Amino acid sequence: MSAVPAAIVKAFGQLGERAVLAVLVKSIVITLVVFVALGVGAYFALVEAGQRYGVDEGWAGLAAVLLVPIAMWLLFRIVALAVLQFFADEVVAAVEARHFPALAGAARPLPLRREVALAIKGLARALGYNLLALPLAAVLAFTAIGPALVFLAVNAVLLGREFTDMAWLRHCGGDERGNPSPRAERLLLGAAMAGMMLVPFLNFVAPVIGAAAGTHLVLRRIAAGAAR
Repeated sequence: MSAVPAAIVKAFGQLGERAVLAVLVKSIVITLVVFVALGVGAYFALVEAGQRYGVDEGWAGLAAVLLVPIAMWLLFRIVALAVLQFFADEVVAAVEARHFPALAGAARPLPLRREVALAIKGLARALGYNLLALPLAAVLAFTAIGPALVFLAVNAVLLGREFTDMAWLRHCGGDERGNPSPRAERLLLGAAMAGMMLVPFLNFVAPVIGAAAGTHLVLRRIAAGAAR
């Protein structure tokens, strides 16, 4: 599992590269645009509901202003991960070029239809797992820290899988279930990224760091297997 901290450090080391920086900027901008669109939609929906029930429009606007930041804090990692799926090819290629030159060009970019399907599937899986965890979190609410630990565990499993699959699906040659990164590594990576996504400002770079670190873990195993 010591490979995980090393992968994260190397991922941070690539943030200044043009290719990785471009992915970071694009993913942040699109994610924020999604939340702005959600905010505008929420405002008009609340205004419409307010008019129907005789609530002043100002209260509807205030409710939207309050709800959007809360929604962004709760859903940021889910939306950001779905957006990043469309730029994963660039992250994988950047890690290959710098740290695994023997594998450079080996990744096979996914067709747009496949990327859309993966983004939707990942979005549905993240929402579903977190909703399933709600009852347990509610039972542990009296412990104060219990709910946080429940959601951290759930998202550690989800993120570890998503970040390593981004690389593996482009190297698997059809064997999508054969992700070579051990479960313990994926869990540790997912836990680290889930923690980063709770920290303001750091949460903006966490998805790209997770994708790059996940790529390191997968390519490390592929390179080791090829060397045997």
